[in-house]
Amino acid sequence: MEKTEVQNQVHLDSAIHLLAGDLSEATDRAGLDNQLQRWIEDLKAANNPAFHQLVVDLQALKAHFGSGSLDVSVIAPLLARLGTNTTQAANFAEGNTAPRVAKLGETLSAVAAQLRGGSAAPNGTVPQDMSSHD
Repeated sequence: MEKTEVQNQVHLDSAIHLLAGDLSEATDRAGLDNQLQRWIEDLKAANNPAFHQLVVDLQALKAHFGSGSLDVSVIAPLLARLGTNTTQAANFAEGNTAPRVAKLGETLSAVAAQLRGGSAAPNGTVPQDMSSHD
């Protein structure tokens, strides 16, 4: 089934909601892997070489989250680069999708900044309260 613009917008909104919530809790849910996979597929379907680094970073993030061991020193730089590259990708989006892509880039950058400024919990997980970057 071919993706429609509305489906892509729903995926973007879902990613923003996921990142604006409790990231530590989200990593424990099976839905995170599916969310990241949909995002990767949407970027690949766009067939835009400018999105290559986004795909690579998302695949690395997905693999890291799937490893069961969360390392903020790995997650924060990936999220920061994803934020920068996603914000730049907003230039390629049209209509109602463009502000969603820009918002996702801002959210990714905010999460990365919070992770860099915060510390991991004693068990190595990311900080529990990730809601401050709505």
